[in-house]
Amino acid sequence: MTGLLADARLHAVAGWDVPLVRRVVAVLAETADRLFPWRARLEGVGRALEAGDSWSGPAAQSAAAALADVATVTWAVGRAVDESLSAFQRMVTEADQAQELALRALATDDPSTAEAAAQHAARAADAAESAGDALAGLGVHHASAPTDFQDLLAFVPVMGPVQAPALPPARAPDGIGVWWAGLSTAQQRAVIGTMPAAVGALDGIPAWARDRANRLLLRRALADPMTPVAAAATARAVAAGIAGEEAAGRIVQLHLLDLAGDRVALSIGDLDTADAVALVVPGIFNTAADDLPGLTGDAVDLAAATRAASSGTTVAAVVWLGYRTPATLARAAVRADAERGGRALARALDGLAAARRASGTAPPRTTVVAHSYGTYVVDEAADAPGTLAADAVVLAGSPGMEDDAASLEVPEVFDAAAPADPITWATWFGERKTWEDAYGSTGLPADPFEGHSEYFDRDHPTLVAMGEVVAGTRHSE
Repeated sequence: MTGLLADARLHAVAGWDVPLVRRVVAVLAETADRLFPWRARLEGVGRALEAGDSWSGPAAQSAAAALADVATVTWAVGRAVDESLSAFQRMVTEADQAQELALRALATDDPSTAEAAAQHAARAADAAESAGDALAGLGVHHASAPTDFQDLLAFVPVMGPVQAPALPPARAPDGIGVWWAGLSTAQQRAVIGTMPAAVGALDGIPAWARDRANRLLLRRALADPMTPVAAAATARAVAAGIAGEEAAGRIVQLHLLDLAGDRVALSIGDLDTADAVALVVPGIFNTAADDLPGLTGDAVDLAAATRAASSGTTVAAVVWLGYRTPATLARAAVRADAERGGRALARALDGLAAARRASGTAPPRTTVVAHSYGTYVVDEAADAPGTLAADAVVLAGSPGMEDDAASLEVPEVFDAAAPADPITWATWFGERKTWEDAYGSTGLPADPFEGHSEYFDRDHPTLVAMGEVVAGTRHSE
């Protein structure tokens, strides 16, 4: 009897329709892939309603609360589907091996092969049960499931206090992005409220969350009479910059606020959704307290040049003071500031890419536009582990690079070197002049008498060309 039963089970496993199961799993995978972007869009609309920019009042707040509920449910469904999908994928692998072994056992009458087939079949059954268990928390049981959103709410609570989860021990941008995307909307807000300093500085977290956390830190610094004088001056400059740009109708995100380290990153445009992203990396003597208005103006003009080069392209241009720039020429001669800045820049680029991947949002075209000593920071960023997460680099007014353009690890490298700019003839930080053929970059137009600080000026051709690079309409040679 046992032999007949074993033989019957082998025939049953040999007859499994594994390709059909594989197709079903593929459909589930497609569904899971769509849930994260859909949730991100819901949350974005909810945040816009909360801000009251386009619709305000009780009805708008009610709609925002409803969207938050839908986003919370989407998060719960997404987690369950992902867990179920993982189990289903294991089931397909085990079922495929079980079927292959069952067919071989029936053909050879080999007991050991039959036993191996039975073991894989048992693991497939366990995986199938796990897949069902993952969805059971959503009210899915056998062939039945909640019929509508209200029925689903019975299984996914959206009300009640939420405790902020602990930060993950590993802080690599990709891991941070995945961790953040795995939190519910309520959990994300709880983390922002309880740990704004951590959230505001973590590469891999979406820009909207970092902006919210850093604005909280900014308000606290402005309200605290014990804030150090230099930090308070930076805070006032940042607040004034945000207010001015928002008054002009532009989207502003405070992507980094490190008052103790004198580091700021201010985006003009939405980093979470922009088609094109540009990081403007300035050189020596630049601080947020003294130079943020001028640098923000450069970013605004670069964004405008980008839109002019590609109509309909959405742009986020970032004033990236993510490193403490040298305050003296003697300090600039030391590599330490550029090395620290390079590591921070590489990580910032990794973080922007990781946040978009984790949310399921299409990646932007990313360009680093570096000026003067900032080009040396890019050189150091390319030396950091991994490949520089950018599509193009513009080196404007560079005082020399260590290696050739290929060492920057990006597909496109451009340089802007005006004949009247004496800095571009220097070899302060490397023997390679960016405008020499041997360096290997593509030159951008410059007026004969364009000065070292005039590459972003509206009346010079370099700004237009840099906008074309950011938009992707100007190609390297």
